[in-house]
Amino acid sequence: MSPPAVLVADGAISPHAPPSAAAFLESTTGAYTTARASSAGLLWWPRHLLRLADSARILAHSHPHLLGLPVPPQRTLSTASLEPLVNQSVRVGVREMRRRMLACSGQDMALTALVRAGGSPEELEVCVHLGVYVPPMFGGAGARLAVAGRGREAAAAKYAPWARMRKSMEKMRPPAATELLLTNDGDHILEGSITNFFVVCLKEEHQSNEPLSVQTVMNRFEVQTAPLSDGILPGIMRQIVIEVCHDLGIPVREVSPSWSDRGNWEEAFITSSLRLIQHVDTIQAPLLWEDIETKTWSDISWVMKQFQGAGFITTQIQRKISERALMEEYDTSYLL
Repeated sequence: MSPPAVLVADGAISPHAPPSAAAFLESTTGAYTTARASSAGLLWWPRHLLRLADSARILAHSHPHLLGLPVPPQRTLSTASLEPLVNQSVRVGVREMRRRMLACSGQDMALTALVRAGGSPEELEVCVHLGVYVPPMFGGAGARLAVAGRGREAAAAKYAPWARMRKSMEKMRPPAATELLLTNDGDHILEGSITNFFVVCLKEEHQSNEPLSVQTVMNRFEVQTAPLSDGILPGIMRQIVIEVCHDLGIPVREVSPSWSDRGNWEEAFITSSLRLIQHVDTIQAPLLWEDIETKTWSDISWVMKQFQGAGFITTQIQRKISERALMEEYDTSYLL
């Protein structure tokens, strides 16, 4: 049996059993980030701190209601001011969660750090939720995606109210779908509701039936993912995939993948800070985009794109990400 989750608010452990991380986010406002923690440390924690501070700063000054503030604050939020507040609660939460996990050592944790309005307009509260996380095995079950909603408001920030907002898309979720994709025009895919989305295409100059050698296969393909300018979340794993592709010599083009060009999609995968990378088995989209506003999943006709397991390019990227994860864990002894 997994140990119970831990919720810390401003350095103090809640005496009550907390809800799941998803339920916690649905119940509150605030900017947040979710990181994966192993027994050794936190994956890419400095990046998470930067993204959390950026999200809080964006919301505070352009969408204060999403942070729980009535008006923009007078002071400018900075990474330097937030970092000690966040790390204090992370330190307490990690220590307590490890104590509870002594009987089941080796398990990973999911850590969600959230910043929201405190007792006054100029005061912020930090909450940290920790729970056991069992990562899916790469190459096992693939993601099953469905195009089901429009792009997010304030997409450059990661905020808790989105957990409630995306519920409006649930009527369009087919029963087998494990993640929803966002698009504003029914063709250009932006991202998943909680993931970033990538496709692997054979470059136009190489679209032939000639056999590809292992030595040349990677630079004959390109990875496509939506650019930040199209209004997507600047995911931490999204950036790491771009860096890994550069290291491997795999071209990356930041362009929103076009559903009408799906015939050229050889592979697809999604990323998040918890699952890291997961290959896609199927993608389905409404035959008529207009139906998404007025009907439910069972009332419309769907078009399906199917893939054959974890492809060569996706697997190479996954291996490189796994190597980097081992090298770039943030030693939590610095927090303790």
